[in-house]
Amino acid sequence: MKVIITGGGTGGHIYPALAIADKLKEMRPDTEILYIGCSEGIEKDVVPKSGYNMELVDARWLDHVTPMQVAKTGIKVSKGVLQSLKIMRKFKPDVVIGTGGYVCFPVLIAGHMKKKLCYLHEQNAFPGLANRTLEKYVKNIFLGFPDAKKYFKEPEKNIDAGNPVRKAFFEISKKEAREKLKIPQDDFVVFTFGGSLGSVKINEIALELIKLFNGHPGVSMISGTGKWYYEDVKKLMAEQGVTLSDNIKVKDYIDNMDLHLLACDVVISRAGALSVAETTVSGKAAILIPSPNVTGNHQYYNAKAIADRGGAVLIEEKDLDMKTVIEDVMRLKNNPDVLRQMSEASRRCAPDKALDIIGTKIIGDYEKLQNKQI
Repeated sequence: MKVIITGGGTGGHIYPALAIADKLKEMRPDTEILYIGCSEGIEKDVVPKSGYNMELVDARWLDHVTPMQVAKTGIKVSKGVLQSLKIMRKFKPDVVIGTGGYVCFPVLIAGHMKKKLCYLHEQNAFPGLANRTLEKYVKNIFLGFPDAKKYFKEPEKNIDAGNPVRKAFFEISKKEAREKLKIPQDDFVVFTFGGSLGSVKINEIALELIKLFNGHPGVSMISGTGKWYYEDVKKLMAEQGVTLSDNIKVKDYIDNMDLHLLACDVVISRAGALSVAETTVSGKAAILIPSPNVTGNHQYYNAKAIADRGGAVLIEEKDLDMKTVIEDVMRLKNNPDVLRQMSEASRRCAPDKALDIIGTKIIGDYEKLQNKQI
C-alpha cells in the first residue's frame, strides 16, 4: 500500500499526520509513506527527523478578503495542484490522507482528480474553511471532536475517531520521563507552552510563575516559549533581573513533547486540538487559555470539552487575571487529592482508540478496493 500524507503549518497538523503514518506502517509493514508539505511550514524541519521521505508543493491559505487576495490564492493553489499531480504520477499512491493546514487543499484536490482513496482528519470542534471545502472530495472525515459533525454537510462521511497521538506517549512512565529530563522525582512540576509557534499570553504567565518559583525547593518548571518569542522572553527576564536557578528551564522549542508532558504535574497552555489530546493522554491537570484568534473560536470548544468533565480549568483570554492563574496553580500544588482527581478526569477524556479507528478504516477500504468490493 502506497500512502501520501499531507498536513502542515503547525505541529497540530503535522504530528497527527506522523502518528497516522506510524500506525499504518505498524499495521501493514509493507506500507510506503510519502509526506507532502509546504516550504513555508515547519513540516520541512520536523518530518525528515521522523524518517519519512518528503516533497514540497506551493500552497496558500484560503483568503476571501479582497479580489486580489482571492486571485493570489487561486494561482498558488493551482500551482500546488499541478505539483501534487506530478508527484502522484511518479509515486502512484493508493491512498491520500490530509490532517489540516492549507497544504492539504491542493494535495487532496489532486488525489481526488487521480481517483485515489482520500481521507481527511479534522482535529478541532469547529472545522476551518479548507476542511469544510474539501468535504466533497474525500471518502471519509475522521473527527477529533463529535461536535464538528454539525458543520459538515455529508454526515454519512463522518467517523468519530478522536485525535491521534504518537505512540511515544504510551511507552514510558512519569518516573522515566523525569529521569531523562533530570527532574527530581518528588518535585511539583509545572509545564507551560504556547503550541509550536508560541504565545505571548502564555509566556507572560510563565514569566510570573518563573519569578514565583525560581529557586523554590520542591518545585520545577519548564517553559516552552516558541522560537518566535524566545529572545523576547530572555530580554524581559534580563530587564526584570531574573537569573534562572537550576529548577527552571526555558526552551525555545519542545521537540520531545511526550517526555515533558509525562514528567509534569500541571500544564498551562493554549487549547489546540493536539495539545489537548496529548495532555489528556498523559493524564495531566491543565489550565487552558484558548486563543481567541482562531477560526470559529474552536480552541474554546476544545478546552470546554475537557473542563466540563473536570480535567481542566478553562480561562478565556478576556477574563485572564494573573492572580487567578497563580491561585489555581497553588491550589493544585497544595492539594494532592485535587490534583489527582483532575489528572484522572483528564485521562478519562483521552482519545485512546483514534489511531486504531483510523488505521482499520483506511486499510480495510484499501483491501476491499484491491478485491473490487468498493
